[in-house]
Amino acid sequence: MDTSLDPHPRSAVRARALTKVYGTGAAQVHALAGVDVDFSAGRFTAIMGPSGSGKSTLMHVLAGLDAATSGAAYLGETDVTTLNDDALTRLRRDRVGFVFQSFNLLPMFTAEQNILLPLELAGASPDRAWFDTLVATLGLGERLSHRPSELSGGQQQRVAIARALIAKPEVVFADEPTGNLDSRSGAEVLSFLRRSVRELGRTIIMVTHDPAAAAYADRVVLLADGRIAGDIQDPTPEAVLTGLDALRQLETTSPAVEA
Repeated sequence: MDTSLDPHPRSAVRARALTKVYGTGAAQVHALAGVDVDFSAGRFTAIMGPSGSGKSTLMHVLAGLDAATSGAAYLGETDVTTLNDDALTRLRRDRVGFVFQSFNLLPMFTAEQNILLPLELAGASPDRAWFDTLVATLGLGERLSHRPSELSGGQQQRVAIARALIAKPEVVFADEPTGNLDSRSGAEVLSFLRRSVRELGRTIIMVTHDPAAAAYADRVVLLADGRIAGDIQDPTPEAVLTGLDALRQLETTSPAVEA
């Protein structure tokens, strides 16, 4: 589904006054400090910010991998922050896909077995037409019988993307998905992520530190000190660099504030 022409696209994920505090007393760290942000369905959004800005924490709370201190995080109309452990497990299994910097493939399984693993664990039957579409889109047709040790890093990450998409999740969270790849393999993986949004109608939220990677997205959300600090539509590497430079200058010129 192409939401680019829709002036009011539906939010797949949203945060309201979201906070995350680590530690107590003088050792407190406010990783998120009242974040309000919406992520549209059917779009590819990158989250960027300086080291320690809270970008990975935001992703983990939105995905139900970490608990919020206060505020709300919604997947569709479900407030993730109110769910118990069993409900969170079901939500992550049935409605969310994950792609990480480390590919997390099982070494004894073939590429096809790794892709289908989430369905097997859920006791669900694969949609073979969707499987075939993913394999064709990700260029894995000749690699399905190979084990991870027989695949390049880029191929392994493409298998991980197919695994994240196989259950047709509402949203895929990608945490530094090109961090372990060379520039060419990274560019291939980012192109496939973009294609999965534009051709397969998926929703992807990606954390990255790389302006060139962020430029593959439809939108970049900038974080600084646990707060939303900028929003770039249709980003270019130059626009992202300019935004990050502005954040760094703000950090160096702002007086120190106690957490």
